[in-house]
Amino acid sequence: MPGRALVQWEENRRNAPAPLTVDVYTGGPAPEGLDGVVFYQVPYAPSTQGVDERLDMIARMPDLEVVQLVSAGYEHVLPLLPEHVTLCNGRGLHDASAAEHTLGLILAAQRDLPRWAVDQREHRWAPAPSRSLADQRVMIVGYGSIGKAIEDRLLPFETEVVRVANRARPEEGVHGVGELHALLPEVDVVVLITPLTERTRGLFGAREFALLRDDALVVNVARGPVLDTGALLAQNGRVRAALDVTDPEPLPVGHPLWDAPGVFVTPHVAGGSVTFYRRARAFMDAQLARWAAGEVLENVVRPGR
Repeated sequence: MPGRALVQWEENRRNAPAPLTVDVYTGGPAPEGLDGVVFYQVPYAPSTQGVDERLDMIARMPDLEVVQLVSAGYEHVLPLLPEHVTLCNGRGLHDASAAEHTLGLILAAQRDLPRWAVDQREHRWAPAPSRSLADQRVMIVGYGSIGKAIEDRLLPFETEVVRVANRARPEEGVHGVGELHALLPEVDVVVLITPLTERTRGLFGAREFALLRDDALVVNVARGPVLDTGALLAQNGRVRAALDVTDPEPLPVGHPLWDAPGVFVTPHVAGGSVTFYRRARAFMDAQLARWAAGEVLENVVRPGR
């Protein structure tokens, strides 16, 4: 299925099958002359809040047939797609990276690693007991492929995992989100890894925090607006948080989250490890080969009609 493709990485241009003409676009100002582009891989950026030039230029591609994301989330792109365009996402590419970072956030929070980092910087030796991960009940809200990868890394730490998804899947031991409030009082750690939709915006707010026991930990590796920032700040340390995503994002200088008691922040880096980039480039090589050969594409989330 020959045509012109626009991809992010030079490696994919070099490895592309002969029928395709492949150009590289890494982001920033849109290139001129987008006629003839049939396959567009949107350059990866960790945050997908809002629309920028990478997405605006979809409307300037009259011959477009496929939009390929290497992010797992895709809801922000749907309103921008013509009906005939197929959308594929990066399902599976972030699983290992995001799961590793989630585990790191939990361990850092439970074992007070941010505190010890400050003590080292200030040359202070002040041993004190810390929390543990063993014997903790960890709820994963948004139990999909990344949630499963997080679970796989948690279980060797002698934890109990509670699975929650949009819909109950009793055969897999997955609770529906409608059971969230009944389950929250019995867990020690909550991991948010849901997509951002109108249903999940503000999913975790004042009522949900109130149901948690004192000193519980909420970890957000989903999207910032899934968690109500004001409700978290109102906890004043009663419930702790480890956030790889925030609302607003990027977190402005002077925002109260920076100094909130019991809050640990990383700058939306969970999914973007070296492993992700290696796997994403390999996936793109295979996806372009499938497209050129007229084969069924992987990770189709909205077939073109």
